[in-house]
Amino acid sequence: MSKTYYDPADLRKFGKITEWSEELGNKFFDYYGKVFEEGALTAREKSLIALAVSHVVKCPYCIDAYTKDGLQRGITKEEMMEAVHAGAAIESGATLVHGVQMMNKYDKLSM
Repeated sequence: MSKTYYDPADLRKFGKITEWSEELGNKFFDYYGKVFEEGALTAREKSLIALAVSHVVKCPYCIDAYTKDGLQRGITKEEMMEAVHAGAAIESGATLVHGVQMMNKYDKLSM
């Protein structure tokens, strides 16, 4: 297997971030755990959201983790891909809407 910048084995080391900042690391993991508890959204729904966001923020570790989590929660490949497309649409729209800022600035400077 060819070596990549992101080593999939590093995902298993995620918990070790507390070693260099125990207080903040523990606070993060407490928060993270609380976020993914059942609430107004099911754990399944949160997993699907996390998978879409993982693609938008381009985190290969998160993509791996939430693809696996989604499979364990019964999320289908079609649901996963639809979620990825929803995230991509929002990311694209956010990029394009900033074009209005460029258009406004262009109009102001070209007067």
